[in-house]
Amino acid sequence: MSKNSAQYSKQDGIGIEKFLVGKSFFVTGATGFLAKVLIEKILRAAPEVGKIFLLIKAESEEAASKRLKDEVINAELFKCLQQTYGECYQDFMLNKLVPVVGNISESNLGLEGNLATVIANEVDVIINSAASITFHERYEIAIDINTRGPSHVMNFAKKCKKVKVFVHMSTAFANGKRQGRIMEKPFYMGDTIARELNFNNSKTEPKLDVEKEIELAMKSKKALENDEDARKKMKELGLERARKYGWHDTYSFTKAMGEMMIDTMKENISVVIIRPTLIQSTYKEPFPGWIEGIRLLDLMILYYGRGQLNELVGDPNGLLDAVPVDMVVNATLAAIAKHGQVVIQKPEVKVYQIASSVTNPLVTKYLMSLLHEHFDSLPFLDSNGSPIRVPLMKLFTSMEDFSAHLLDGAMQRSIIGSSNGELLAQKQYEILRRKEFANVYLPYGFYAGRFDCSNTLGLMQIMNEEEKKKFGFDMGSIDWKHYITNVHVPGLRRHVMKERRREKRVGAENKIPGGPKFDKSKL
Repeated sequence: MSKNSAQYSKQDGIGIEKFLVGKSFFVTGATGFLAKVLIEKILRAAPEVGKIFLLIKAESEEAASKRLKDEVINAELFKCLQQTYGECYQDFMLNKLVPVVGNISESNLGLEGNLATVIANEVDVIINSAASITFHERYEIAIDINTRGPSHVMNFAKKCKKVKVFVHMSTAFANGKRQGRIMEKPFYMGDTIARELNFNNSKTEPKLDVEKEIELAMKSKKALENDEDARKKMKELGLERARKYGWHDTYSFTKAMGEMMIDTMKENISVVIIRPTLIQSTYKEPFPGWIEGIRLLDLMILYYGRGQLNELVGDPNGLLDAVPVDMVVNATLAAIAKHGQVVIQKPEVKVYQIASSVTNPLVTKYLMSLLHEHFDSLPFLDSNGSPIRVPLMKLFTSMEDFSAHLLDGAMQRSIIGSSNGELLAQKQYEILRRKEFANVYLPYGFYAGRFDCSNTLGLMQIMNEEEKKKFGFDMGSIDWKHYITNVHVPGLRRHVMKERRREKRVGAENKIPGGPKFDKSKL
């Protein structure tokens, strides 16, 4: 028996655990950070769940199975399940998780043989979590994964006989340069932020044609095949197209176009769009501070802690909108359960923004003070075992002032005009690195939008108390000081930097080798 929204009671709640029992899932981007936390929570909360088919990019079934074991089953994230099942852990996981060789860049997802038929016959919920999250990615790569990829997954969804809900993991920053309170509304084909905001005081702003953007990206890639600067030019093309239509970067632009493709193709499939902001480490579950990979905010934190980034562009009184990954996962499961059991006459696209800027704002200057407090009491150690002392981060309110500061610093240290070529090259590279990072960080350091979360809050209102305990995602409950200083930064140090646990007394035996190297692929 299905539920309508009016039928929810405080006693019954949404029925999240009940819904999960026996349901089969198909998940793309399965070895990614967000997907793994989602998989772990499903298995821990509802071990009676059906099969979870995981789309994994690999050359063979054997290679896919190896990636499943190495990157998922053996990940530290799953240690609670390992403790629960002991010697039976591997068997439990392999019984639930099914590796599927495939690629969302292919029109049929690369699925072949009987397994594709089995999935199409069994799957209840499809979760598209695959994405290229590099902000300034090559245009054709971002288009291929973030825009065409969702359409390929939706095409497969149409072949699934009993699919109840299609979930697309997007980003709140798909809203581009929208300002003020940004509502949870879906994108429709051709929507353009530039046209919506009327940048040039004209109604002649170009209408976005997604198919033409795909064609442009592919033609440009082919035309630049033999060009030594192809990578740089394709990145510049992505930024040019994004900014023309009112987005900050290639990532958010191509994610928005992916949402448009899904809306156009959905037909009779119920769609849930999840739009989190900057996803950070776990707040509580399965244990605090777990994180994998380095994201934009994390790069800033680690560079700062290593003494490699003491100045940046940003509004001291602005907000940095961040959310713990376990809260994103809990909200996603609540939305899946709600829409997976509600029968509606006309399938819709329902958007859930998971953000903190409205309910529990994190002010930039407060974050910087927390980071300084943390690294002042527990500094990183240099290669000699000496503590790296860092000043309070200085924020510049414009890129021009920031660049002038870097140049002035170079002049004061006599870098410009130095006869030492190696020193000059090194310092010039450091200046370039800081400017490149600042350019990527700039839109988020001055982001003018505040994300409305009415739909997400509505989910909490229909959950019962037991569900709120097990699947809570109340952003208002986050204690930022505790989370940043005791959970997130220590989590980065342990899981990303691989730093060993430290005693209160800083000793050379606890030093970490080197620090985070500047990776231009992150730009």
